[in-house]
Amino acid sequence: MSTFLLEIVTPEHVVFSEQVSSLSVRGIEGELGILPGHIPFVTPLQVAPITIRMEGKILPVAVHGGFVEVQSNKVIVLAESAEMPQEIDIDRALAARERAERRLHAGARDRIDHRRAELSLQRAITRINVSSRSKE
Repeated sequence: MSTFLLEIVTPEHVVFSEQVSSLSVRGIEGELGILPGHIPFVTPLQVAPITIRMEGKILPVAVHGGFVEVQSNKVIVLAESAEMPQEIDIDRALAARERAERRLHAGARDRIDHRRAELSLQRAITRINVSSRSKE
């Protein structure tokens, strides 16, 4: 089976660096599936889980924005932040989701507050989804 090197990098550290068989990400244009030999490209990422397939396993990772760069035999995810399932504090993520939902329902004071609440909600939901998918 053919593979490619996947590196997930944040400003703080390398989160993941291994050979994988496929990768699914959510770019600004929608879902993208990446297989070995994919045509090179660069695109921004949404706040959403990515799905790694390797050695018959599926590994979800919480990615909070950034870019994906596909090269001939290497894919680099440059993320603002990224969390592996075992790093996620589910209780904290649930509390963050509740706070963000309250802020959105209360009505944000301005567009910036509203956007911050939306992003906070997206990050919390991403963490919850990655944490729950890793236990399946």
